[in-house]
Amino acid sequence: MSQKIRGAVAAGHHKTAAAGIEMFRNGGNAFDAAVAAILASFVAEPMLTSVAGGGFLLAHTGENRNILFDFFTQTTRQKKSIGDINFYPVDVNFGDAIQSFHIGLGSMAVPGNILGVFHVHQKLGRLPFHVVAEPAIHYAKNGIQISEFQAYCLNLLKPIIMASPESRKVYAPNGKLLQPGDIVVMQDLAASLTELVENGAREFYSGEIAHRLVKDCQENGGYLTLEDLENYRVIEREPLGINYRDRILLTNPPPSSGGTLMAFAFQLISTIDLNKIEFGSEYHLQLMAQVMRLTNQARTDGYDAYIYQQDIARKFLSNEHFQPDERELTELVNKWGSTTHISVIDSEGNAASVTTSNGEGSGYVIPGTGIMVNNMLGEEDLNPSGFHNWPLNRRISSMMSPTIVLKDGQPEIVLGSGGSKRIRTAILQVISNLIDFEMPVDRAVESPRVHLENGRFHLEPGFEPEKVTNATLPNGSEMVLWNQKNMFFGGVNTVITNLNGLMTGAGDPRRQGVVAIA
Repeated sequence: MSQKIRGAVAAGHHKTAAAGIEMFRNGGNAFDAAVAAILASFVAEPMLTSVAGGGFLLAHTGENRNILFDFFTQTTRQKKSIGDINFYPVDVNFGDAIQSFHIGLGSMAVPGNILGVFHVHQKLGRLPFHVVAEPAIHYAKNGIQISEFQAYCLNLLKPIIMASPESRKVYAPNGKLLQPGDIVVMQDLAASLTELVENGAREFYSGEIAHRLVKDCQENGGYLTLEDLENYRVIEREPLGINYRDRILLTNPPPSSGGTLMAFAFQLISTIDLNKIEFGSEYHLQLMAQVMRLTNQARTDGYDAYIYQQDIARKFLSNEHFQPDERELTELVNKWGSTTHISVIDSEGNAASVTTSNGEGSGYVIPGTGIMVNNMLGEEDLNPSGFHNWPLNRRISSMMSPTIVLKDGQPEIVLGSGGSKRIRTAILQVISNLIDFEMPVDRAVESPRVHLENGRFHLEPGFEPEKVTNATLPNGSEMVLWNQKNMFFGGVNTVITNLNGLMTGAGDPRRQGVVAIA
């Protein structure tokens, strides 16, 4: 679909997108739409995000300002004896594999989502906050229908959902998880959102909600204190910018990892003229495998251990660090990612790319609020030094990579993804599909993807079997052929525009994403 319009929203659920579109119809801008969509996603996509999760919003304004709002989760200011911590594994059954996650009060990091919402709205929004929050409150109060994808997520995370009586009350009211077509009503969450609208974010960080959360943590094995909550702040960062094919790519800077690693991969493929090769050819598959291998290797050799060093992105992307891998490329020629992404663009030149997450959820719901808290301290990927070994009072590094592509200084592509370690490779491939292979946006998003991790090169169906067979992989790599497209490969919700103001977009079908235009 393509037309001259006020704005476009791509998101992980039709209710999430609809909330953003409603803001355009009320005279709001892209940031009103993004904030409304984030709030709505807490209701419509509760297995992926939450009021008590964390995230990032990358903004490009009509005045050509670029800001990365970091409201991801934070480690606490003090630790306790591990023996006093409520922290335990649960097994999630994916059918062909069992994956363990750690939950409990000791898995909860300092939440940032709700302060981020208020901060972005105050800085860049236009409409009154109660107007922006109204769709989410309406959804929670009146209920939304469980989709196939929601039911799939509920079933996957059943051990976490069933860990809390407050959660069971919402998602398994009769002792059995809700099924596709059932209506889920969240009266407690509706009341909490209403309270936050009336009293502001301080209600969550220093008011009654905060005191309920801290009381349970201190009495039952959590790390969080009132000091942690009261001192949490949204950080405004300068986005990481890289040149690619006569465009500027803006993405998430350190201390988060995903944006910088994606920038490294783009530097590698920028040395190859992809106009001369065919999408899905043996050469293309080999190229993607090598780019992903070299990026993973560079991460291990020169990034993870220095993530909190000043100017780490410049050093990591410098010629001195980059050229050995460039030469090698030239010579060579977990399944769950509990994250959701929203892309927004408007006719005024504003764009917002926002990724939020609740991890898998800690299994703990703040009493009487309907708000499940994140389990970021129980996420293996986010704790490379091991559980309980994180540095105190530090913003957690994330793979989230909300991205905006500028052409001639104006937003052309807005995108991002869920999918844990697959976030950066999914975004890399969609941008390359759009720019290098000049695909229309729906095909760019839907085309089969690949991902290299731990010596296994995963391929979605859709590539020609002969070309897959003939592809030469890095030494020691094993090829894994998937039978169907899967959320493992991300959920890249994308909107694009051109110089004539025409907008279009695509929601990623792997996570039942949608696009809406006003």
